[in-house]
Amino acid sequence: MTVARRLLLLGLSAFLALAGGVAHAASSQFCDRAKPLTAGQQDRLLRFTAVVQEALSNTGSDAVLISRSGLDLSRFQIRYSHAAIAWKAADGTWSARQLYYACDEGHPRLYDQGLAGFVMGIDDSALGYVSIVALPSEAAQALRGAALDTPRALHLLAARYSANAYPFSLRYQNCNQWVMELLAVAWGELPDGDDLRERAQQWLREAPYKPEPVDVGSHALVFASSFVPLLHLDDHPQDDIYALKLRVSLPSTVEAFVREQRPASERIELCHDSRQVVVHRGWEPVFDGCQPTGGDRVVLLD
Repeated sequence: MTVARRLLLLGLSAFLALAGGVAHAASSQFCDRAKPLTAGQQDRLLRFTAVVQEALSNTGSDAVLISRSGLDLSRFQIRYSHAAIAWKAADGTWSARQLYYACDEGHPRLYDQGLAGFVMGIDDSALGYVSIVALPSEAAQALRGAALDTPRALHLLAARYSANAYPFSLRYQNCNQWVMELLAVAWGELPDGDDLRERAQQWLREAPYKPEPVDVGSHALVFASSFVPLLHLDDHPQDDIYALKLRVSLPSTVEAFVREQRPASERIELCHDSRQVVVHRGWEPVFDGCQPTGGDRVVLLD
């Protein structure tokens, strides 16, 4: 079994899909790609990866925030589900350090993945999105230092995973929340220690970090959380549960926080369909369906 088939790289996509009443099928899909990639699909994704690599190199940085799309969550107005820290090695290659859920072990872990593997984790091989946020030099260096300080990065790792983890609870964690807490450690210059997560979350409260609530829109969540191991509600405030509006760390909330804290940061969004790659600069999202607008760069895949 390949690494890609053994790892569960989850964000809110898992939570919403499972809460939508497809718990068994979705759990199987996340741990095991439903259909292996064809040679043509792999070729398209590798060519897309090459454009992403070029965009990363053109930032002039050696550490950025990177996010990718996952399941189709357009009905929730969510495009991205999984965030990580991308960093450049001395030989110029890029990797992504991220939280993953190890299906075989039943525990969250940290995982360093090559750029091609990260991109191929996009669920839809026919239409995919990647977002890059390039930080000012000092902020990027601090983030790189924190991310690659393995003992400290591991100290931020919670013992239990929840796809819909509440950002201000120590009980659970999801992939994007680990990135948020790493930002707090990096920019708050927080020293290592047994209470590192607690201090990171306190720094985020004071920053302040205020993720927009997700409108779940269905009481199916309440029932699903009772029997799906990856869903939990016991860390969320009761008022949020009753309102069906849960505060969860998403790539979009991470990016909003970075933009507010470091206004000089720049965003690059890349997408591909079956014909082309679009490279879009700016905080406004690229059009749905990977449609270019004036000023966007287009790279043909045909």
